[in-house]
Amino acid sequence: MQVLFLVLNKVECLEDILKELSEHNLHGATILDSKGMAHSLDGFTELHFTLSLRMILNPDHKESKTLFMVLKEEEIPVVSEIVNKVVGGLGQPDTGILFAMPVTYLEGFKLK
Repeated sequence: MQVLFLVLNKVECLEDILKELSEHNLHGATILDSKGMAHSLDGFTELHFTLSLRMILNPDHKESKTLFMVLKEEEIPVVSEIVNKVVGGLGQPDTGILFAMPVTYLEGFKLK
């Protein structure tokens, strides 16, 4: 088992990602509002210029969504394919990041 995390900066894609996951019978995701470190540190002078530049270049990107779900190992490539298709590729700037970590203990949730 793995827990997969998607930090989605391109939040306008969230609904389409969820629909695609559901169509592939992938359920049980939890979604949290989140924001990056640069937005939280806006008072620090070293980051102030970088943050100001980022806000000028992309004023709409202030917050992100963090999605996480427990999956079987073989489901991870499916989720990766769905996310990359919907967002236009995670290699594009300011789309998001996707990563997974092993689950060593799980209670209260049963994988199908």
